[in-house]
Amino acid sequence: MLGEKLARFKSWCDQRFANAMDFVANTRRNSTETALICLVPGEVLSHQLEEVIVPHRSVRHSPSFTSMKIPPLLTLAALLVSSHLHATTASPIDPNALSMLKRMSTALSQAKAFTFRSSSIIEVPAFTGQSVTLFSVGEVALKRPAMLRARLGGDAPAFDFTYDGTSVSALAPQTKVFSTAKAPATIDEMLAGLRHETGIRFPSAPLLYSDPYAILTRNLLSAVVIGPTSFNGIACDHLAFRSPGVNWEIWIDAGPDALPRRLAVTFTDQPNFPRTIIKFSHWNLHPWLFNSSFVFHKPVGVREIPFAAVFQSADR
Repeated sequence: MLGEKLARFKSWCDQRFANAMDFVANTRRNSTETALICLVPGEVLSHQLEEVIVPHRSVRHSPSFTSMKIPPLLTLAALLVSSHLHATTASPIDPNALSMLKRMSTALSQAKAFTFRSSSIIEVPAFTGQSVTLFSVGEVALKRPAMLRARLGGDAPAFDFTYDGTSVSALAPQTKVFSTAKAPATIDEMLAGLRHETGIRFPSAPLLYSDPYAILTRNLLSAVVIGPTSFNGIACDHLAFRSPGVNWEIWIDAGPDALPRRLAVTFTDQPNFPRTIIKFSHWNLHPWLFNSSFVFHKPVGVREIPFAAVFQSADR
């Protein structure tokens, strides 16, 4: 008698799962997004987790994620159903994601100058082999085409960076070291040269180029719309992208400003896949900036060292 009841119950679960999958298919065809909570057979769910969710989400995989035991008869699961997330393998780049990214890029590139503040969570390698987490704050001022200033602080030692169109300067005030080097005539050339010459890359640097869209979509492997959300009370569109060596997500203001509100970057080409999460605030696209504020003035009592060594001295 018990065996017959279990068999009927399992048959009921299978039917529920079949109905749910029909609903998913209809949802994809109608290009809508909804949350589906359903009771499904454990063996089927295990397969669905591997075949449906994992390929379309940029997540940190636990070694036991796909091998963990799931109850064989019944599992309660919450599946996020999205026509954008479940893009076909033939077209992993969603044009809607590109359109939203282009809208943000246009807002930044059309600004002749802007300032913003940031708070970041940064994972950096320790001598033990693990990654440690630091909390950083920053202020950035940009004036096109050839002026940039960044001041960073927080858990990590303070660090100042200035570019005036002819030279770049870096200062680590706590260790009292600095460096100055000749630089190209534009922000775009300077940022590209900085990475090429020193290997230093700032996660938010693509937002500072004259055409952020061109930089962010270079060698793009995938682009999906995660969906609408809210960040600090601001309605945002959450997007996810993959490029060689980098998985990244961005939250863009869904309103007319179309400004980036949060950026999450995972460096997949580095040990332990370190992450950086940046929250942007206090955007000003029409600031009053004087050229003199981008000129580096050597403080008293500091010594000059090779350029890249300043970043190493500041533990960045």
